[in-house]
Amino acid sequence: MAMSVGDSGDDAPMSDINTTPLVDVMLVLLIIFLIAVPVVIQSIDLSLPKVQFEPTTTKPENVALSITGSGGQCQVYWGMTRVTSKELLDRGVAKLKAEIDRQGGPTAAGLELPEVHIRGDVNTPYRCIGGTIYTMQMAGFVKVGFISEPEAGSSVTRM
Repeated sequence: MAMSVGDSGDDAPMSDINTTPLVDVMLVLLIIFLIAVPVVIQSIDLSLPKVQFEPTTTKPENVALSITGSGGQCQVYWGMTRVTSKELLDRGVAKLKAEIDRQGGPTAAGLELPEVHIRGDVNTPYRCIGGTIYTMQMAGFVKVGFISEPEAGSSVTRM
């Protein structure tokens, strides 16, 4: 707080900025935000999963898809064969039906459905990956996972 008291002998106008009102306003805003933020930010208490690297168990009945998206075009590969969205849906339905029939039909005990493993290029737009996930879910696949490359030097840990 700056204040000029007495005669300094200098008739020049005062050019110091009074910061007291600014500090007062900032303190009031700080108190308002300290009270208001916990009220505004409400969330449900959840126990979030711990993320860790686990090696993928590859089964022959699983479907391996690779997705790239160069030049705005989505390219989906079933194994090494490029497929369109319609072909992907048809092949997915046929694969799932054949696997269910091989295990004894839809009412068989211990039915294990195949999984979809997606390998997506790092530069692929999400619409390509999201569309593939949607198509495979429409085909009837329940488990869809992503294949990623672990960071260099990371080790495998299990809980």
